[in-house]
Amino acid sequence: MGEGLGFYKEYVAGMNAGLATVAVGHPFDTVKVKLQKHNTDVEGLRYKNGLHCASRILQTEGVKGLYRGATSSFLGMAFESSLMFGIYSQAKLFLRGSLPDDGPRPEIIIPSAMFGGAIISFVLCPTELVKCRMQIQGTDSLVPNFRRYTSPLDCAVQTVKNEGVTGIFRGGSATLLRECAGNAVFFTVYEYLRYHIHSRLEGSKLKDGYLVDMGIGVLTGGLGGIACWSAVLPFDVAKTIIQTSPDKATETNPFKVLRSIHKRAGVKGCYAGLGPTIVRAFPANAAAIVAWEFSMKLLGIKRD
Repeated sequence: MGEGLGFYKEYVAGMNAGLATVAVGHPFDTVKVKLQKHNTDVEGLRYKNGLHCASRILQTEGVKGLYRGATSSFLGMAFESSLMFGIYSQAKLFLRGSLPDDGPRPEIIIPSAMFGGAIISFVLCPTELVKCRMQIQGTDSLVPNFRRYTSPLDCAVQTVKNEGVTGIFRGGSATLLRECAGNAVFFTVYEYLRYHIHSRLEGSKLKDGYLVDMGIGVLTGGLGGIACWSAVLPFDVAKTIIQTSPDKATETNPFKVLRSIHKRAGVKGCYAGLGPTIVRAFPANAAAIVAWEFSMKLLGIKRD
C-alpha cells in the first residue's frame, strides 16, 4: 500500500493528479452540468442526450464553450486534489499504525477517504459553485442576461455581493455528502483492484514495467471513477440545482431537492447527466491516478 512520506510530496503528487483530471474531464463536466440544469427544470430547453448537448455547445460557442469555467476548475481541483490525496495518504498511515501492510483494509481506507472528502468539500463547494454558474451561461442558458458573469472572479464577487459570504457556500451539504461517499467508493475500488492485479503479477517480469504500471493505473483509476460517480450522481445533481438557482430562497436540503426532482422527472431526473459523467469518469480518473502514481515515483515515494 504505502510507505513513509515526506511532508509535502503526497500533496504535490495530488496537485498534479487534479490538473490532469481537469485537462481531460472538464468538457464532459460542462455537458453534465448543462444536462443537470436544463433537463430537470420545469420548463425550458431539453437536451436529448449528452451528445446532443455537446454538439449544441460546439455549434454555438466552439471548443471554448466546453471549457467554460475551467479556470476556477483548474485552481480548485489542483488545491482540492492536493489536499485529498495528501490527507488520504497521511490518514492511512496514521490509522494503520503498526499493523502489517498485508493488503487493503476497509477499516483504514474508508475512514481515510471520508475524512479527506469532508475536508475538501469546504474547498470544492465555492469553486464548483463558480464553475457551475459559468458553465450554464452559454447560448442555450436560461440565466437572465443581467446575471451573466464576465469571469470566474466576477461570478464570485457578484455572488458574495448579492447573497453574502454564505452564498458562495450554497450547496455545501450536497457537496459534503458527495465527497465523503464518493471518495470512500473510489479509493476502495482503486486500492482493491490495484492490490489484486499486482498480486497476480508477483514474480512476473512485467511487474516493474512503466507501461504496465500505467495500464494498471488507467484501469484501476477508471473503474474507481465509474463506481464513484455511479454511486453519488444524485447528490451531484442536487448540488448543481442548488448552486445554479437564481432564487436565494431555493431549498438547500439535498434530499428535499432530490424528492422534488423525482416528482417532476422520476429516477431519470435524479441521474441527469449520467451519460457524460460515466464517459468522463473513466479517462478523467484514470488520468488522475496515472499522474499521481507517476508523480510519486518521480518524488521518490515508494508504493508496494
